[in-house]
Amino acid sequence: MYLFELFGLELDFQPLFDELQRWWALALRNLPNMLLALIVVVVGYVITRFAKKYFNRISRRLVHDSTVAGLLSSFLTVLLVLAFLFLTLSVLNLTGIVQSVLAGAGVVGLALGLAFQDPILNLFSGIMLSVRTLFREGDLIEVNGYFGKVREVTLRHTTMVTLQGQDVMIPNKIVAQEPIKNYNKLRMRRVDLSCGVSYGDDLDKVRDITIAAVKERVAYDTSKDVQLFFNEFGDSSINYTLRFWLDGGKSGQADYLEAQSDAIMAIKRAYDDNDIMIPFPIRTLDFGIKGGEKLSDMAEVIERKKNSHKADNEQQS
Repeated sequence: MYLFELFGLELDFQPLFDELQRWWALALRNLPNMLLALIVVVVGYVITRFAKKYFNRISRRLVHDSTVAGLLSSFLTVLLVLAFLFLTLSVLNLTGIVQSVLAGAGVVGLALGLAFQDPILNLFSGIMLSVRTLFREGDLIEVNGYFGKVREVTLRHTTMVTLQGQDVMIPNKIVAQEPIKNYNKLRMRRVDLSCGVSYGDDLDKVRDITIAAVKERVAYDTSKDVQLFFNEFGDSSINYTLRFWLDGGKSGQADYLEAQSDAIMAIKRAYDDNDIMIPFPIRTLDFGIKGGEKLSDMAEVIERKKNSHKADNEQQS
């Protein structure tokens, strides 16, 4: 259809009209799907608003850390939004676009994952630590060779203060992979004390006096027995291990050291009162060529040689 001439050019709008008519026919044909997609969008918006509040409550119950709880709630909300988005595109018969978008997102996600491997591992490790609640702030733990109290747990690292007062930040991926000793988890801790007595002491007497000294002078958990086991014939002593549990669910380092110190003082006092010896290492000095020569005999031989040499000098003079 030629409408007019402009600057000597004939303008034909027929292809444009044909394309618009094709779009209009396509819109009329897909009108039911478009209405259904609009309904899905409205329903998804309403459900997402209520679901977000529910996700917030569930996240706070599962995770005590507010940052991780917010991240978990947002993640669940995004998943729900994506589900309604894909459903809407599927109603509009645009699944091909969805597949292309997912393929592109997969490639981009793989590249980002390789580039930011350590931060991503720390992030997911921090989420796992918060969800599993392996320890809380203030707990006394030992991990990766560090021993101290937990000060803060973030999404990237765990901060602890050692017993010497140093501030240590450990990446969460290391905390999640390494064995963790939590001294506050079960609220119980045992003291193991090693000592030795001389070979001349009565072992039955040693056991009874040692256990009695701990029971009388050390605050321990009376619901558990004080145990003593002889475990080694040492170079100069018969060695044993004494075991007892801290009293009243105490598990702090100060409580442990105090109980250990009280036990050592109680055992030393009891041994002094009952003539039980804690021997020090004994060494035998052998001055003989063949071995087994007594030191007193060697001294006499040396003295005789010295006197003989002195007499020979007097005769010569």
